Amino acid sequence: MKTKLTSLVIVFLLGTVAVFAQSKTEEFKVNGNCGMCKARIEKAAKTVDGVSSAAWNQDTKGMAVKLDSTKTNVHKVEMAIALAGHDTEMHKATDEAYNKLPGCCKYDRSVNLGESKMDMKKKESHEGNMH
Repeated sequence: MKTKLTSLVIVFLLGTVAVFAQSKTEEFKVNGNCGMCKARIEKAAKTVDGVSSAAWNQDTKGMAVKLDSTKTNVHKVEMAIALAGHDTEMHKATDEAYNKLPGCCKYDRSVNLGESKMDMKKKESHEGNMH
């Protein structure tokens, strides 16, 4: 009886460890402006099967999603957000989706999420270029 109980407990613990090993947090940037954007972005991410939580920071434009890697990946999450009208690092929203956003949610689409504003200013000024 003790052997069966011990075996059952071991199987349960191994199953629990396997479940937690598949859960991971991914971080990426998403364009947006306000609280309405935050709600829309987080809701879009949570519609993806396998996403258990999503949090977007309005100031840093940083997005953190907790997902089950056996069910989904970061590309699918970013695609869902882009379909809602918000550009991400890997996926740009269609003009149609972007144009459906309320006026306060229309962010500057010329900002590349992979570059800092300082990098963009250097490109504009041609600093360090030989002419």
